[in-house]
Amino acid sequence: MSTDWIKMRVDLRTHPKVVRMASALKADKLRVIGGLFAVWSIFDAHAIDGLLEGYDLREIDEQLGWRGFAAAMNRIDWLTEAEAGLSAPRFDEHNGQSAKRRAMETERKRLEREADKAATKRGQPSASDADKKRSREEKRRDKDTEATASVAARAARKCPKAWQPEAPDAWIAEHCPGLDWQRETEKFRDHTFKTAHSDWDGAWRNWMRRAFDNRPAAQQQSKTSFTRDREAQATAWMGSAAPRTGEVIDMETANATRLALG
Repeated sequence: MSTDWIKMRVDLRTHPKVVRMASALKADKLRVIGGLFAVWSIFDAHAIDGLLEGYDLREIDEQLGWRGFAAAMNRIDWLTEAEAGLSAPRFDEHNGQSAKRRAMETERKRLEREADKAATKRGQPSASDADKKRSREEKRRDKDTEATASVAARAARKCPKAWQPEAPDAWIAEHCPGLDWQRETEKFRDHTFKTAHSDWDGAWRNWMRRAFDNRPAAQQQSKTSFTRDREAQATAWMGSAAPRTGEVIDMETANATRLALG
């Protein structure tokens, strides 16, 4: 939602880009500034995050009744064409809602300083002096409130003490075999996350996956070698003659064979 004013630089009339536009359009610089005001007012009223959807350069010219004005803005990078419409580079820095709030806050502070100076001349305490006279008890209460809020926010980003992972042994065996999940769970409980979690089971599973993927290279190599050995045993067993009646078959090799056969 726009406000009923926009910011414009006091030296805009002598800005090099305004001079270039005036030269290209063969127009007076004050008329160019009026055109810029009209374009930026359209953006302020209808643009979202600096994007004016549904507009093109021709439409801007029709809104102003000035052929070639939008193209002149485009040539100096004050207006760019996008797939969904037009954008005004850096428009939000000066005329977005946050920029206007900053400007209004600056003006408010300026007026307060002037009021303080006038009060001082009359021998009255200024507003800033009155604020400084707040009691120590009020300041202490404020600090206590902030500290309490900080502790509560930090607690919300740590795993609850009563939480326990659901069926961890079975899940680890299926998704992260060999991982020391008890030790990783201790790390998980001690960690303070950047944001609070509502699904601690999901957060725990993601933590375990990362721990499993980030294992030391030696552990990963050991597992790879074990897998290669089992695959070699399975291949050798499948390529040999069928075992004789009563011959004992190594169960690990048989299991590996079944896995290899799918």
